[in-house]
Amino acid sequence: MNAEIIAVGTEILLGQIVNTNAPFVAKRLADLGIDVYYQSVVGDNQQRLTAAIKLATTRSNLVILIGGLGPTKDDLTKQTVAAFLGKKLQSEPVALKKIESYFAETHKTMTANNRLQALYIADSLPLKNETGFAVGDFYRDPAKTDFLLLPGPPSEMQPMFVKQAIPQLQKTYLNQHVLASRVMRFFGIGESMIAAKLADLIDQQTNPTLATYAKENEVTLRLTATGQSDLAATKLLDQLEKAVNNRIGDYFYGYGDDNSLAKVVVNLLKQQGLSITAAESLTAGKFQATLADVPGVSQVFPGGFVTYSKAAKKSLLGIPTEIVDRYGVVSSQTAEWMAKRAQALLQTDIGVSFTGVAGPAKLEGQPAGTVWIGLSFKDQPVESQVFHFSKTRPFIRERTVLTGLDWIRRKLVK
Repeated sequence: MNAEIIAVGTEILLGQIVNTNAPFVAKRLADLGIDVYYQSVVGDNQQRLTAAIKLATTRSNLVILIGGLGPTKDDLTKQTVAAFLGKKLQSEPVALKKIESYFAETHKTMTANNRLQALYIADSLPLKNETGFAVGDFYRDPAKTDFLLLPGPPSEMQPMFVKQAIPQLQKTYLNQHVLASRVMRFFGIGESMIAAKLADLIDQQTNPTLATYAKENEVTLRLTATGQSDLAATKLLDQLEKAVNNRIGDYFYGYGDDNSLAKVVVNLLKQQGLSITAAESLTAGKFQATLADVPGVSQVFPGGFVTYSKAAKKSLLGIPTEIVDRYGVVSSQTAEWMAKRAQALLQTDIGVSFTGVAGPAKLEGQPAGTVWIGLSFKDQPVESQVFHFSKTRPFIRERTVLTGLDWIRRKLVK
């Protein structure tokens, strides 16, 4: 089963708005086991839109058009699809009453074009718009291509797709089977390496399926299964997850689309009743800001230090002058002193430090990307590790923060 997404709107082509709808829909289609092979953007032109639809029907089982369902002259999607299918447009009574009631209640004049939003393609299933007026369409043709028409504003499109369209897609294409999906998140391993280690699972997949998604500094893996029941689908996911973890489980840190290393670390600290502080040099507070993005972090994080210069390391943290002068700021000794002094000053269970070279120039003879992270756990010897990152200054700083979070996570789960 494959689908194609056509975003309709000249404003997208001109860069006046960003097309956030297509990624939203494509991601959820993947959860349903529906592949998206093509995406395109077409302006508000009936001839060009017809050409795009005609091409899509030669290569896709389902064509999804987003946008162009409004009341203005450039909203031509329903009219164009109806003409292509040789179908008429008809009015959906409930939607029309909603439009009429709105104008009556707001004492505004209702013009004829407002009624266009209540139209839908004959023989299709009209989809209710909970947050707007434009009716959606799901046109089913078992012998040819199916069509799904959605409104353009995300505030209207998203609830319609989730509440109205997805149940219909499941009913139509999954034969009443239950679909379940699971997102696994990995840090410290690249997408190409994951693909190589899971090559046979990917090549042989039928049900369940898995797909990798590269994100900035991490990789997610989406597992999807169908079954006769929730229990059957979950069992398939559990089996696949076990196979995945047997190969790359060392890099796995959590589940879900809306998750992060920072959230995982903060939750672990809360669960274990531990507190943390940080002393930052090259990251200049980025680690602490990342923690602060997590709600409830104040339970485990009282504050920290940004000590960018040698003088700040000495005055704020009390690091002996001879340590910084003898070993330099890019050193294990300085990193360890930063971690344990921050921990001691704020009396936390954990102290972490970051010092190094963000670039682009060298520092103390060390190339850009040379990073020392110090970690001091209460009642344990202080530790430090050196890392060598590449790419740009922002990437080095971001990677440093995430690497520190992952090290802390690994210590906590042990």
